[in-house]
Amino acid sequence: MAQATQITLDNQTFPSFRSKLNESLNALNSLHSGTSRPASATTGTIWLDVTNSGSNSLTVKFFDGSDDISLATIDTSANTVNWLDSSVTLTSPVSISGSSSAGAEIRLPEDTDNGSNYVGLKASDSISSNVTFTLPNADGTADQIIKTDGSGNLSFTDVSGGTDWQSSIKTANFTATSGEGYFINTSGGAFEVDLPSSPSVGDEIEFVDFSRSFGTNALTLDQGSNKFQGNATSPKPVYDTDGQSIRIVYSGSTQGWIPLVDDDVTFETPQTVSADILIVAGGGSQGNGLSDPKYASGGGGAGGFRTSTSGLTPGASYTVTVGAGGVQNASSGTGTNGSDSSISGTGVSITSAGGGCGGDGVNDGEAATVQGGQNGGSGGGGGAIKQTAGSGNTPSTSPSQGNNGGTGSTDGVTAGGGGGGAGATGANGNGDVAGGNGGNGTASSITGSSVTYAGGGGGGCGLNNSNNGTAGTGGSGGGGNGNGSGIGNNGTANTGGGGGGSRGDSGGTGGTGGSGVVIIRVLTADYSGTTTGSPTVTTDGSHKVIKFTGSGSYTA
Repeated sequence: MAQATQITLDNQTFPSFRSKLNESLNALNSLHSGTSRPASATTGTIWLDVTNSGSNSLTVKFFDGSDDISLATIDTSANTVNWLDSSVTLTSPVSISGSSSAGAEIRLPEDTDNGSNYVGLKASDSISSNVTFTLPNADGTADQIIKTDGSGNLSFTDVSGGTDWQSSIKTANFTATSGEGYFINTSGGAFEVDLPSSPSVGDEIEFVDFSRSFGTNALTLDQGSNKFQGNATSPKPVYDTDGQSIRIVYSGSTQGWIPLVDDDVTFETPQTVSADILIVAGGGSQGNGLSDPKYASGGGGAGGFRTSTSGLTPGASYTVTVGAGGVQNASSGTGTNGSDSSISGTGVSITSAGGGCGGDGVNDGEAATVQGGQNGGSGGGGGAIKQTAGSGNTPSTSPSQGNNGGTGSTDGVTAGGGGGGAGATGANGNGDVAGGNGGNGTASSITGSSVTYAGGGGGGCGLNNSNNGTAGTGGSGGGGNGNGSGIGNNGTANTGGGGGGSRGDSGGTGGTGGSGVVIIRVLTADYSGTTTGSPTVTTDGSHKVIKFTGSGSYTA
């Protein structure tokens, strides 16, 4: 420790001069070290306070003419310098070096502290190359953190991950916020949560069944215009298992929200899109009028008529079969039933039965070689002379896919019964006066316009004393008219109408049944555009209508 009473040299003898000079040089050489400010201090004097030297701490101080300002502390054990001014502005590159064993450290002390409390910045001892960090040029927002781009450039970013659990228990509809968790109590009734309308990739939300009541009162999530598990806008995901914990993350526009956790790991978006479906089978042809013009055949029954509102599984393929109308049997001349129409695929299997053919007109001697009206979606009309009609709704379905045919008359000059239609039973043949009318079909507006399908064929009428009787008319919905002079009219194609009956002679060929149709109606938003078999696709308001007049498939 060395301090001088003054750093001036008065006129004096040489021994005194030398002693005073050495005192001044020692003071300068030791930075005026002492436990108090040196007596010789003047404005601008820097001196070393050694009061705490026993604890290996020295303080460099600056005298401003009235007060001592602490500049830095020196740790003589760690060999480090700790600058104390927290508002220092560095205008040139500064390098602070520590010992070879401890590395360099910059310490930022508390505002009012003398350096014993600080925040230190120190490089890792294992650095293998120089690293420079570029700080952001502006402050971030509340709760952001600093991240690096991997090249030393630092920036502020929002915190991702973690859940901000809300203390209030949710008991009614609300809008969720990304990053939050919610305790859901549905014990008072099911309700719905609206998901954020503009989520970002990586956003997460959590829900837990607070009251273990999801099984009784489900929680529904409304994804709005965003997808959930790849499904757009609808259907909505429904959670209905007691005690479920749910955590979802937004993956982007392709798949939308995806569950990270939902306990039972199910595909929570209901796995179907709603579709209205119409399935009409091929109509039956007329029976055989044989060779005698007195004996008329019955009209063909309409193809089975069925409708359904079904759930189609996205990505699943649904096979469509459109039944052909019945024709006359080439070997016997008798009629044939129409072919079935159907749609089948995941969760859906619906078949409409082909219409029964009309019964043969027959005289008494031929009774063993002919057939009556046949069963089918709708039954065929009975032929002349005690020929029974076919039964409709065969096989049985609920609601019914069709009706019975009418019976043929039993008088000497006879008429065939009308084929059954989807909406009504075929009329009985009326003696030698008129064939029975075909049963009317049923209207559907699945295409956007009302169209009647599946009408029964009209019964034929035999020749009465060289005068043709009155043939039955076909039922509305494509049923062919009967004919009293020869050829029965065909059922209308793609309506499933039954063929019209005719009288029996060499010109008495029967009417064929109309082919069937399968129509699928879905929301345009749910329409995949993937089909085979070249169906006709039209737009009706917010829906797509896919009409198959031949077999093919649709992928939901």
